[in-house]
Amino acid sequence: MEFKDFSAAQVRIARPTDKFEEVIDFYENGLGLKRIGQFEGHRGYEGVIYGLPDVNYHLEFTRHIDGSPCPAPTKDNLLVFYIINKDEIVKVAERLHNMGYPEVEPENEYWKELGVTIADPDGWRIVLMNRSFS
Repeated sequence: MEFKDFSAAQVRIARPTDKFEEVIDFYENGLGLKRIGQFEGHRGYEGVIYGLPDVNYHLEFTRHIDGSPCPAPTKDNLLVFYIINKDEIVKVAERLHNMGYPEVEPENEYWKELGVTIADPDGWRIVLMNRSFS
């Protein structure tokens, strides 16, 4: 990835949580992301890292031994997953619903047109969007 003044080899979005196990369950077992790494004892932190096949974008969740509060942002701060196959979206949304995470009303109606919005254990929202990004 080339930027104006530097070159980045990878991008990782990292977020703390006090609901570490619930967040892992949501993203790994509910959403179905693949865990590509984990760590513990890193200056009081432990974490898990998720990735998508063949991309250098990672999602990391951490907690600190002294606590890791992370209040939910506005309802329009979203992590959007573009999924072309509608059946996959239905399957994932149903699995998350059965785990206690039903669809929520999006702040921006745009996301409702082709997407399903769901709040994770911390109240952060994901959108399963039925289209490609291109």
